[in-house]
Amino acid sequence: MTPRSGFPSCCLTPRLQTPQLLLCCVTCHAVLCSLVQPGLEARARLVHLPSNRSNQEQGYCETEARLASSLDFWTLSSENLMAVLPVDPVKENYVRKVKNCIFSIAFPTPFKSRVRLVAVSKEVLEDILDLDLSVSETDAFIQLVSGEKIVFGSIPLTHRYGGHQFGIWADQLGDGRAHLLGIYRNRQGEKWELQLKGSGKTPYSRNGDGRAVLRSSVREFLCSEAMHYLGIPTSRAASLVVSDDEVWRDQFYNGNIVKERGAVVLRVAKSWFRIGSLEILAHYGELDLLRSLLDFIIQEHFPSVNVQEPNRYVDFFSIVVSETAQLIALWMSVGFAHGVCNTDNFSLLSITIDYGPFGFMEAYNPDFVPNTSDDERRYKIGNQANIGMFNLNKLLQALNLLLDRGQKHLAAQILEEYPILYYTRFTELFKAKLGLLGERKGDGDLIAFLLHQFWALKMISKHQLFPAWVSQYLLRLKSNINDSDSERRKRMTTVNPKYVLKNWMAESAVQKAERNDFSEVHLLQQILQHPFQKHSAAEKAGYSSPPPAWAEGLRVSCSS
Repeated sequence: MTPRSGFPSCCLTPRLQTPQLLLCCVTCHAVLCSLVQPGLEARARLVHLPSNRSNQEQGYCETEARLASSLDFWTLSSENLMAVLPVDPVKENYVRKVKNCIFSIAFPTPFKSRVRLVAVSKEVLEDILDLDLSVSETDAFIQLVSGEKIVFGSIPLTHRYGGHQFGIWADQLGDGRAHLLGIYRNRQGEKWELQLKGSGKTPYSRNGDGRAVLRSSVREFLCSEAMHYLGIPTSRAASLVVSDDEVWRDQFYNGNIVKERGAVVLRVAKSWFRIGSLEILAHYGELDLLRSLLDFIIQEHFPSVNVQEPNRYVDFFSIVVSETAQLIALWMSVGFAHGVCNTDNFSLLSITIDYGPFGFMEAYNPDFVPNTSDDERRYKIGNQANIGMFNLNKLLQALNLLLDRGQKHLAAQILEEYPILYYTRFTELFKAKLGLLGERKGDGDLIAFLLHQFWALKMISKHQLFPAWVSQYLLRLKSNINDSDSERRKRMTTVNPKYVLKNWMAESAVQKAERNDFSEVHLLQQILQHPFQKHSAAEKAGYSSPPPAWAEGLRVSCSS
């Protein structure tokens, strides 16, 4: 059955009379700053390593923060995936329809020209990959993260998946320019999957060249890390390299093809499985494989679900529904529009993946669409939560093939709870932004009225309705038990970011990077690691100010 969403056209709960509550973000900074003031507050070559010893054999342990100073004893492995999930028996790397498997083996294609390192994430290298930052200065590191060489013992994989793109089934998609290098188990015992993006053709490249350009790669690198420091579940970016290889792109699909440079991002995530990973198996009736993949995902990534339990797929679905609602509420809390919310871009682990034509809303606009390729405005910011429901319904349709009648009914009921889960989390986030404690009648109206009425005003304190709203807000603050202005201000400054990666900021960094000036990439990287703190360099650059005049017509698209 198709679950009933119960959503009005632009909101996510039938009870909510102020849909503007769902269309807001924290970049209404003038409002929130005023509230925290005192008183109001071909193939890659193998790297032949001298040893293949494990981290544990080298003396790594969970209590000892030892970092590798080279890649000599640092290892990846694909065995965990390949031992359980079938691999395409065809080993040649050519575009084709693939069936009855989860992965195809394909090696990255090295660049032909010089490769240079643009940026690295010190935190990803040290905290996730157990690598000292100095490793990034070595040739071996550049060769690894550019796809020129791979670590001995690892077999690069490309993932087969399908998906609904802009609401329409697109059949086989897959990793058309990404290579899964393997899994790394770090000193905390965490397993992370390392994936190159822009590393060459695969069996899933369709009509593409397997490459990514510097423009889009800078944006993905910066936003992946920025979202992490905003507290939003996301894939991470370890490194960004650029070559002088020519890559031709029609950026706005208007016939204006231009030469750009190829780049590669090393991305890491606990898993790259997405809704489309299951959809492709359901679509082709590969039910045994669908069951095997689901059991693997549950075993590896959903410890609270018993893989032997008959209702395990219902339990799994319940978690995905809840965490997807949470993720989209978090997106909305910072005004983030993903841009391409296809089912193949929605993670089963409910993390943000596949950064393309994203954008952060500059001013209140429920119809904000960062992606110029989205002619029908399907993925406008005011529709993201509804799209979450659509995507979860597609997931349920795939799961239904493995469920009995009673389980289907339970799963449908779970999906119907999604609007309430989303609305509840959304309200919690914005109450925290306003420093409100507890629950009081009218909190939703207080939030919605503020955001709808005052969103884009440059001189908010001069608005004729602002004094009335402040009076209502101050009255509500009196109901905060055991609270003070200083404590409230401290809380609010930790949930209201001063800086987000607006498109004009990313574009400024991209334009400089095209001239081999990576200074603004590094500046943004530094600032966005501390988005809640004021930075003098950021203020000088205007990052907390309205966009400059040159950015008025700025556009981004799916072309990358």
